[in-house]
Amino acid sequence: MDIRQLRYFVAVYEEGHVGRAAERLNLSQPALSQQIRQLEQNLEVALFQRTGKRLVPTLAAQTLYNHALPLIDGLEKARDALRHFRGRAPRSLAIGVLQTVNASLVPLLLERLREAQPHLVVQIYELSGLDIERRLLSGSLDVGIGFLPPRQPGLHSLELYEDELQLVVSPQHPLRDFRKVSLAQAAEQPMLLLGEEFRVRQIWQEQLALLGRRPQVQAELNHMSGILDSLPHTATLATVLPGRARQLHANQGLLWKPISEPRVPLQVGLVFRDAQRQQPTLQLLRNLLEGVLEPR
Repeated sequence: MDIRQLRYFVAVYEEGHVGRAAERLNLSQPALSQQIRQLEQNLEVALFQRTGKRLVPTLAAQTLYNHALPLIDGLEKARDALRHFRGRAPRSLAIGVLQTVNASLVPLLLERLREAQPHLVVQIYELSGLDIERRLLSGSLDVGIGFLPPRQPGLHSLELYEDELQLVVSPQHPLRDFRKVSLAQAAEQPMLLLGEEFRVRQIWQEQLALLGRRPQVQAELNHMSGILDSLPHTATLATVLPGRARQLHANQGLLWKPISEPRVPLQVGLVFRDAQRQQPTLQLLRNLLEGVLEPR
């Protein structure tokens, strides 16, 4: 028994007629009938009973059919996955990353990718969460790194690490001496925030909505670095950002206050469209990021 004979058997089983199955397979009826007979001989069981022009499957045929379908489907998925590697020299990998997680992941990821896959051409795009998901669905990105879960149907995710939303203020801010800040206290603060297209801003608004509140937006900027450069020059404005962003921005003298009552957790992970085809890439990225995913 081989996979070709299993395909022939499935066609005959589903059509219930050798003629229609032969037409579906683009095969002559005698050749198809011979293949089915050979399959029955190899298995030493009768698969069909002939009733007039119809073929009635036996109990053995029903059993074989239930096992054949996942085998054929698995082979097709394996072939599809391998097609991804054909004709790609040098191979390329397009990754979309949120700017709010870029600083803590991308530099080390690029270095480790270069060591593990020196011939891999890596393209990094700093995008909003919405743009990442749109480009994944259109096929112009291979993988995204962002907050989970993805919002667009048809996308899947693999968690990398958990972060939390923190309030960021200048040393002159009224909350400078607070070790932690409650969500209700943070909601009272005038804010310098990322625009509404950014996922961090959306998460913040969702959390405040649970309190029946809206953010006190005084100003907006479309880049995290611009916000962090501006805060030291104001004693009244605050912002909210992932706590991990502090790692590369601690030298600005800003104060990062964990938000509590409740804490606002953030899940960061890989976002992708085709888990079966992209499994090798996802596993590679997951392994390379292993050392940077420990809690800080």
